[in-house]
Amino acid sequence: MISNERKKGFVFKTYEATYQSPFDKLFDIFKELITHTSGDFDEAISWLRDLDVEYKLTTPEYTIEDFIEDLKTKGYIKEDIRPNGKKGNAITAKTERAIRQSALEQIFGNIKRSGSGNHKSKGLGIGDEHTGDFRNYQFGDGLEKVSITESLKNAQINNGIGNFRLTEDDLVVEETSHKSQMSTVLMIDISHSMILYGEDRITPAKKVAMALAELITTRYPKDTIDILVFGNDAWTIKIQDLPYLNVGPYHTNTVAGLNLAMDLLRRKRNTNKQIFMITDGKPSCLRLPDGQYYKDSNGLNPYITNKCYAVAQQARKLHIPITTFMIAKDPYLMQFVEAFTKANQGKAFYTGLKGLGEMIFEDYETNRKKRIKG
Repeated sequence: MISNERKKGFVFKTYEATYQSPFDKLFDIFKELITHTSGDFDEAISWLRDLDVEYKLTTPEYTIEDFIEDLKTKGYIKEDIRPNGKKGNAITAKTERAIRQSALEQIFGNIKRSGSGNHKSKGLGIGDEHTGDFRNYQFGDGLEKVSITESLKNAQINNGIGNFRLTEDDLVVEETSHKSQMSTVLMIDISHSMILYGEDRITPAKKVAMALAELITTRYPKDTIDILVFGNDAWTIKIQDLPYLNVGPYHTNTVAGLNLAMDLLRRKRNTNKQIFMITDGKPSCLRLPDGQYYKDSNGLNPYITNKCYAVAQQARKLHIPITTFMIAKDPYLMQFVEAFTKANQGKAFYTGLKGLGEMIFEDYETNRKKRIKG
């Protein structure tokens, strides 16, 4: 006998992509181009026009000129006076923020932002984040930590309703975990090698920096992040300067970058501190006491590398771990990084450009969960 019941199964439908307006489609591409061109609006639009010719991105109803007009109307670009005195367009702070958000979504995925903006550490104790676990009251526990509901329940079980009384043995306290805070310095190598051999290494590094900055400022606002760049010398840059970052005709003064990073972290009150360093080359430069530069691009110079090891050991004494993200895999460079990491007892990742962001995010989250010391 055949059942007349409706049989269950799967129904397949034609996939329908999420609708994007003509502006949104072009804006996604524009954000990529403006990052690659280091904030040069004219160059980004020129590239967009070339892509339009090849891939038919626009229609007669919505042209590149319409897109530019919408950028102005929506506050993404503004009129600017060029060095030559001519008028032109430049991106605004709103665009800079949109680029950082886009980098965050690309690299770290759509991260659900917490309202409090704090991380939990692994340690339990006297903290301010409830865990849902309970323990017996101990002398010295604050009364605000006592769970009234659980304590009354114990009193009823231990003494009965007819002879109700609440004793110290009935009291229970809810466990809490500490909310740790982290101070991070992100070092970005802007030496000439970051664009050598036909490979653009600076743009992925910029994206990682923008994504990490956006993650920390939105999800973990009690954390701090400082960003510095290093070539012949080292200097800090603001988060909003990241889209405009470019390489220069520099050697690699790793020591200057590390010294500046530690100076920045010494001023932070947070207990947990760390340095992330993105580089693709060996240290090849030092600034001498007389202000002159000592440079050597041939192999590993012991005078320079020994200075790096000394700074790594100094950071170790200050309990500042250094995580190196080496986006090159030459054997002699790996040898240097291994010795440097050993001196600091930090970590090193040998990676290409692909996956760099995910590695930094995972390492940040792992380090971030450490319990506050002291």
